[in-house]
Amino acid sequence: MPKSRLSAFVYLFLVFAGGAAVGALGYRLYAVQVLGGGPGSARKSSAPDPEDVRKHLVAEMKDRVKLDAGQLARYNQILDATREDFHALHDRMNAEGRVIHDRQVAQIEALLRPDQLAVYQQVLAEHEAARKRRLQQERGNPPPPRPDFKK
Repeated sequence: MPKSRLSAFVYLFLVFAGGAAVGALGYRLYAVQVLGGGPGSARKSSAPDPEDVRKHLVAEMKDRVKLDAGQLARYNQILDATREDFHALHDRMNAEGRVIHDRQVAQIEALLRPDQLAVYQQVLAEHEAARKRRLQQERGNPPPPRPDFKK
């Protein structure tokens, strides 16, 4: 092969390899930052801390709206009452959701044969264990060791 053809082939290969490397690096950065939530992320909630939000709201009302001390005290009472209302709503929703879930499980258990029922109850136990692990991870607690699910 003449020198000009060989050098053209080498340059073409280098351009191709460089493009592949840049593409791989770009995808890696995209996957870590956009899809994964950042380096070392355990998929933590992106919601801001409620106390930080409250401090920001109070400061904004005080500085921009110019609330006086009495208005500021009443504003804080309103925020407290609203928080309690939302906590009560959340508790009611959890209780109602549990009732609906339990009714679903009872209906499915009534549908199954005895041999299927044992397997279904094992599946439910595995799902509940996975849910508890996920909740512990979201709260920053180290998860317990994973059990071996052998069939």
